Amino acid sequence: MGKSLVFSTTIPLRFSHLPRSISPFHHLSQCVPQRFSENSQCCVENGGIRLKVTPIRRNLSTKAVLSEPPNQRQYPKVAAKSTGPIPPSQLIQVVETAAKTGAEVVMDAVNKPRNISYKGLTDLVTDTDKMSEAAILEVVRKNFADHLILGEEGGVIGDSFSEYLWCIDPLDGTTNFAHGYPSFAVSVGVLFRGNPAAAAVVEFVGGSMAWNTRIFSATAGGGAFCNGHKIHASQTDKVEQSLLVTGFGYEHDDAWAANIQLFKEYTDISRMVEEAGGTVTRMDGGKFCVFDRSVLVSNGVMHAKLLERIAPTTEKLKAKGIDFSLWYKPENYPTDF
Repeated sequence: MGKSLVFSTTIPLRFSHLPRSISPFHHLSQCVPQRFSENSQCCVENGGIRLKVTPIRRNLSTKAVLSEPPNQRQYPKVAAKSTGPIPPSQLIQVVETAAKTGAEVVMDAVNKPRNISYKGLTDLVTDTDKMSEAAILEVVRKNFADHLILGEEGGVIGDSFSEYLWCIDPLDGTTNFAHGYPSFAVSVGVLFRGNPAAAAVVEFVGGSMAWNTRIFSATAGGGAFCNGHKIHASQTDKVEQSLLVTGFGYEHDDAWAANIQLFKEYTDISRMVEEAGGTVTRMDGGKFCVFDRSVLVSNGVMHAKLLERIAPTTEKLKAKGIDFSLWYKPENYPTDF
């Protein structure tokens, strides 16, 4: 991902039920919103940024309603203010079906030998990545043939002037998958004019011969869910009581080295996020968009503290000429920024 710099501090999410495996679903072309009672919730999320979500009620407006966590400094919201002409209930239904479809392909391959190739020295790709993406693409194109799609393996396809951009990682964590380590997922998200509108992540948990899954999902303004149950970020304001999570790009450059150093610093003191009540910005505190090179994610309460502590490192990177501009955006794709 070029000079991708990721640093996030999150808190363990609270779930009401144990993970459950993927349920079988009907013919892919029959992906239409189901009818729900007034108090029911629709389960399917990229994410990455690594979600499901949306209370479904009759006559649901396409206008997103953003909730504000208490005692939190205000930062610009990342989520789309509207899901456009497509109702969020319909959008998340297709997102969830697409993610589950890809996950079925992965589930069929988890205990079988891997055919591995390399995109770089350490960047793996398997046949499962490609087959999962093909299955996801089939779902998306049957439902929204005119939408733009950005796939991890296939690149950009579709109408570049579409207001909707689907972002697909058919096997997020290929290296873990290739080694049978239970930390990988299938991620499907859709942007409306460049802003996250709906997403679902099917996470694989368990281990060899005992695989299970759980699904996270979200829609803009609809909240975040795991297996259909609403989840929330913690309200802790102490870094020492938080869970530190980060990700490292494949290019071992200055940004990578800075990320390693920041991770080391925080591990000395520490233990989907916006819709769960958290906060998302760039590492320099600026408004984040999904095409940015860096991201800082927190429960919101401690976000200002984190920005203050990482500011010296961020300024050093800028002084070295590290580019903090947009990393990538499909040509002609319309956005609100």
